[in-house]
Amino acid sequence: MFPRSWIATKVSALALALAVVLVLPPLVDSREARAQQAQMGPVSKLPLPRFVSLKSDRVNLHEGPSKEHQTLWVYERAGLPVEITAEFEIWRKIRDSEGVEGWVLHSLLSGRRTALVAPWKKEPVLLTASDHTTPVAKLAPGVVAALRRCDGEWCRIAGTGFDGYMKQENLWGAYPGEKVE
Repeated sequence: MFPRSWIATKVSALALALAVVLVLPPLVDSREARAQQAQMGPVSKLPLPRFVSLKSDRVNLHEGPSKEHQTLWVYERAGLPVEITAEFEIWRKIRDSEGVEGWVLHSLLSGRRTALVAPWKKEPVLLTASDHTTPVAKLAPGVVAALRRCDGEWCRIAGTGFDGYMKQENLWGAYPGEKVE
């Protein structure tokens, strides 16, 4: 037979293991909750990252979150889609379609969704009719379009002289599989 002290040790270890197992689910749940909260902007309480557009024809991109930081770039294209990746007080860290990152004042951003037509392609991309088969136009890479809606595969876009559907994979300004209403 086994000595009582050995059995007591094994029972204690088993009880401790059982207690850990019973306590773990709430720890896992709280970790998941913290991960979800970490995906929300600390200031706006909106998801991070998220797409927005430039509100103004002149937006200074700063190295850090203040006007005292060096200006890295000046955007001169209202409606250009950008991705917010971080927040600090009245500042938003953004990334553009070329991967350039910096900080802008939140008041220079709009929640209006826009998209760039396949800026990584060299040739025009077809815009189709509502049945998604009949081509109605060819749009050059880099054209900015208003993003009307996306179903996760196709997006309805519109701009001066065009209104139709494009494969979501040919747009920068909507995440793969994202649904936009």
